[in-house]
Amino acid sequence: MAGLMDLLGAALNENTIKQMAGQLGASDTQLQSAIGMALPALLQGLQRNAADPQGAESLANALERDHDGSVLDNLMDFLGNAQQGPGAGILRHVLGDQRAMVQQGIGQAAGINPGQVGSLLEMLAPLVMGALGKTTRQQGTGVGGLLDLLGQATGQMQQQQPQAFNLVSMLLDQNRDGNVVDDVVRMLGNFLKR
Repeated sequence: MAGLMDLLGAALNENTIKQMAGQLGASDTQLQSAIGMALPALLQGLQRNAADPQGAESLANALERDHDGSVLDNLMDFLGNAQQGPGAGILRHVLGDQRAMVQQGIGQAAGINPGQVGSLLEMLAPLVMGALGKTTRQQGTGVGGLLDLLGQATGQMQQQQPQAFNLVSMLLDQNRDGNVVDDVVRMLGNFLKR
């Protein structure tokens, strides 16, 4: 039985990244860099939502109703029509008003514009929700287990990419005064040059 990160890793293979990069007008390297920051942002946003009992209930209902994982079975078809998909709506719930700051930070660090990052996030959000929905069904995870499942996934991402994960956390934790973005972007840029 594949876990959440296994499903995402299988979905975001070389062919998928090439197709996404072509659609967004970015290089494969830029896209891989952006994905390396976008996935932690999405997972942390979901984890924060699930930390609240009402948020966990809403997330569980959305997974049950709309995200059975079938998007992962028809990935190339989905990516071809991603702009008509549910990505923007998912991002409103997951990132809220922090979306613009996240897009700006990831874009500057990955060398792509915030609009490209926005489109990438709209592609990734349904994939993450699909993988989460499929994992919860396979594991029989209820509302109470969502936070644990997301905690495991974010912990795994933090171990694999600690600098990117922690810097994305800073973007999500901002008090929205706009003063920290340049510092975070500079740190992300320094991280990516290593």
